[in-house]
Parts: sequence; C-alpha cells; structure tokens
Amino acid sequence: MEPIHSDSSGARSKPANPSRTLLPVFFYFLAAGIATVMLGPVLPTLIQRWHLQDAQAGTLFTAVFVGQFCGAWFSTRNLRASVLYGSAITAVGCAAMAWVGFVPAHIALFCVGLGLGAGLTAGNVIAGTTVPSSRARLIAILNVVWGLGAIACPILVRIASGAIHRFFYATASLLAIASLISIVIPQTQSPQQPASDGKSAQLRLPLPPSALFIFVAAMLLYIGVESSLGGWLPSYAIRTNPALHASSISLFFWIAELLGRALVTMLMTLLGEARLYRACLALLILTQIVLCVIAHISAASVITLTVLAALSLAPLYPLILSFLLARTGNHARLGALFATASLGGATLPWLTGIVSTLFHSLRAGLIVPAVGAALLLFLSAFITAAAPKERRPG
Repeated sequence: MEPIHSDSSGARSKPANPSRTLLPVFFYFLAAGIATVMLGPVLPTLIQRWHLQDAQAGTLFTAVFVGQFCGAWFSTRNLRASVLYGSAITAVGCAAMAWVGFVPAHIALFCVGLGLGAGLTAGNVIAGTTVPSSRARLIAILNVVWGLGAIACPILVRIASGAIHRFFYATASLLAIASLISIVIPQTQSPQQPASDGKSAQLRLPLPPSALFIFVAAMLLYIGVESSLGGWLPSYAIRTNPALHASSISLFFWIAELLGRALVTMLMTLLGEARLYRACLALLILTQIVLCVIAHISAASVITLTVLAALSLAPLYPLILSFLLARTGNHARLGALFATASLGGATLPWLTGIVSTLFHSLRAGLIVPAVGAALLLFLSAFITAAAPKERRPG
C-alpha cells in the first residue's frame, strides 16, 4: 500500500517545533517504503525456497493487505502511537520473514501489513495537519520520501542476493530505528467527534451511497492493479527472459512511478485532471494488453512496458484522492474508507496467482490487473464528473 492523504484533524494547532513532529515521520516513510514493496523483488526467491505455485505465492500478498486493512482502520485514534507501534510491529514481521517457513510467513506478513496500515495512514494525517499552510507541499515530499524507500528496496535485495535473510534483517533494523525515533513525536489531539445528540448523520461522509461505492471501488481497483503489477512483473520478467533480474525490474518500476508522481503537477496544468486521468488509464490498459498478448518478448520490451505501466499508474491515485476530497473535505470517517479500499491489494494479486496457476502461465495471470484497469476506465466518467469545477483547497 502506498501513502494516502487523509485530512482528519489529528492536530488542530501548529506545534512549536514542526520538525520534531515531521522528521521522524519522514524517516519512517523511507523505511516503510522498503517494506511496502518488498514482496515484488523477493518473491522469486521465496517461490524457489518454498517450492510454491503462483496461487500459493499470491496468498502472501493477501496476508500483507489484510494486515494493512486492520491497521488503517484504527490508525487515526492515536497518531503518535500508530507510527511508533506500527513501525515496531512491521520490524518484528520483517525479522521473522528471515527464518520462518511458508505457512508462518503469512502471520509475519500480516504483522508487516498491520504496522504499515497503522503507520502510513497516521503519518499522512500528521504531515497533512502539522502545518496546514504547507499541507500540499508536505504531502508531496512525503510521497517522494516513500518512493525513495521503494526504489531502495530492490537495490538492497540485489546487494543481499543469495542471502535474503540479510535484507529482511536490514529492513527490520531500519524500522526499529524509526520506532525509536518516533518517540519524540508530540502527542496530538484525537480527531474531534460530533457530540452524541442522536443525529448520526453528522458522522456520515457527505456522499450518497452510490458515489461512495464508486470511489471505494476505484481506490480498491487502483491499489489492486498497482500491487499486482509491482508484485508480479519481476517474476514475469525473469520467466520471460532469464537474462533479466527481478530486483532490476522492480527498481525500474518504482523509479518510473516516482518520476511520474513528480510530473503530475505539470501534466495536470497541460491536460487537466479528468483528461490526464483517462489518458493514463488508456496507456496502462495498452501496456497490459501487450504484456498479455505477446508470448515471446525481448528484455528491452519488458523493461519498456514496465516503465510505461508505472508511469501511467503514477498520477491515478493522487487524482482519485483529489476528486474524492473535493467532495468530502476533512472527515473523521476517511480512515475507514481508505482501509476498505486497501482490500484491493489483498485480492487482485492473489487472483493473479490463481489465474496464473490455472492456465500455467503468468502471462495469463496478468489479465487480472488488465481487467482491473479496464474497470477503472469504466468508472472514470463517474469519478471525474463527481468533482466540482472549482475544488476546495486541501
């Protein structure tokens, strides 16, 4: 799961020293970026170590994202504790992955996801409320820091080649340090809840059920598609062309996504949000069709398609959030909405593995994220039309 922007009012006033609050969060996001994407580059090694079929390997993604769902659901109740204990729980899960077998690995990965769900969601709320006048800039920087961690992940895997336990221990150590550093984060006020006066409508998101369902579906599909491609493309690449390395493909994917995020603002100015959203979906679908249709593909083509897929994915989630927050603004119930959407990461990568095993071809399995992208394009008319022409700040 990647960083999300939830504007719940975790802190109502500007603290005396914002750096004391923000620097630990930034360091945590760097370490969390490594843990979030680690299954992609390490999956081929785990499949070989445990002699897995793709359907079995897909359940590892499910374990992580079920944990993220649980962690995100309760993350905004105590922001400091969510970052502190979330990073510690993820550290324990990563350390356990260095020595456990296939079955207990699900418990370890659930812990990894539980900590990430709590810490990433709380970290976004902290960054988005500590200095309200710089909210957009801080959220953008936070995304870049998380992206740097995601890029560092395959590099660390490549360095630890042949001794994957070293990678898990190194990641656990960084998260343990992040947990210790986050002790200095000041306590923040809990999100203010409406008084209990019998009017439960005050607690509801300002969206009709149909619109709420569409936004949740769009976020769920996005997270599922990104997790499927980021998780399975490294395995697809080395099966298609043994000259490629899983860690290299993962590195290309996350570098391209980070660059895509950096270009979002400029592209929105040139194309507009709705047009950019649809154009990126069209390019994403095209790249996945090529991946699914061509049986024998060169190494250069695999790398090119990986980069194009990541570039087209990059603007989608920020745009979906922009369209959503234009309708909801700040709301205490957003945490539950994001938690529900994270289930996409628990289902689509798993379904990709099942289809791959059923048809004895990971190329066939990649039809799953392709269908997810097509559904996103189908929903785009509703998503973009839901946004008012003049959006409120934040």
